Amino acid sequence: MLALGIESSCDETAAALVRDDGTILADCVLSQFEDHRAYGGVVPEIAARAHLDHIDRLIEAALTQANVTLDQVDLIAATGGPGLIGGVIVGVTTGKALALAAGKPFLAVNHLEGHALSARLAPGLEFPYLLLLVSGGHCQLLAVEGVGRYHRLGATIDDAAGEAFDKVAKLMGLGYPGGPAVEKAAKGGDPARFALPRPMKGRPGCDFSFSGLKNAVRLAWTALESPTDQDRADLAAAFQTAVAESMADRVKNALTEFQARYPGPAKLVLAGGVAANQALRERLSTLAAKKGAELVAPPMKLCTDNAAMIAWAGLERWKIDQTADSLDFAPRPRWPLDPSAVKLPGAGVKA
Repeated sequence: MLALGIESSCDETAAALVRDDGTILADCVLSQFEDHRAYGGVVPEIAARAHLDHIDRLIEAALTQANVTLDQVDLIAATGGPGLIGGVIVGVTTGKALALAAGKPFLAVNHLEGHALSARLAPGLEFPYLLLLVSGGHCQLLAVEGVGRYHRLGATIDDAAGEAFDKVAKLMGLGYPGGPAVEKAAKGGDPARFALPRPMKGRPGCDFSFSGLKNAVRLAWTALESPTDQDRADLAAAFQTAVAESMADRVKNALTEFQARYPGPAKLVLAGGVAANQALRERLSTLAAKKGAELVAPPMKLCTDNAAMIAWAGLERWKIDQTADSLDFAPRPRWPLDPSAVKLPGAGVKA
């Protein structure tokens, strides 16, 4: 089977063609970095207008790249939420229109499920596995038991990790997006120069917190009279190390809980834009090895928002019950993967 995926939940407009054997025939992504750079973060109204301006062209480009027509597509999957509602509406409306015009099944895909299943585009990853999903809007640990079956072990009680990276980068004038900017600056820095907290480290449970760390960086930065490039590098390195250590501590607890609940070889899967951070990957790779688990990370291009993961999630769902969503599906700004999980304040609620 062949699926057309459409992604528009934040600041990437994307379209992809994916076969049910995991082959990606086309993967077109248009990032809006320049549109939002002056603001140091994503402006929802600007993002929605950009999706509207470019989505048709991206879909046409994906079909051309894959050398297929819409008639040859078996199903159309679009992100139905969670995300910035204006952008989600653009993608869902486009997907519905194409499905209706071509007589194809329409599937509204949970954006987080796209991330959760993206590592299965490569063969060999079986259920269950532990997922660390870290991005600008989401930060949580989930036991992935199967398609549509998720058990949340922990989430952020305030800021998402990606949001913290963006705010720290803006504070120090490093640019946008913050994750890559902080990582680049940190390469020449001394992580031991600034004594920053490791939020939640040593506490029971698997929840995250980054607002206190973000404030500690602000206090350290404002205490510098005339910050130099080396000051920026040292503080960026200290912040990045603190995030990685805090996350590793939370993941350690989650792995212990996961391994007790699901006997057998454990796999830790990384997803989301922050999963591209090499310092975090190295820290979690060491942790996984100590815990007797295997670290699995999708290719970098599948960590950030993309439509290939949306097409694949649609195919995974279709294999189970071959049930399409109604064309009256309402886009959702919030859509938890585990509806039974206790709601937390802050960014965890977005998930």
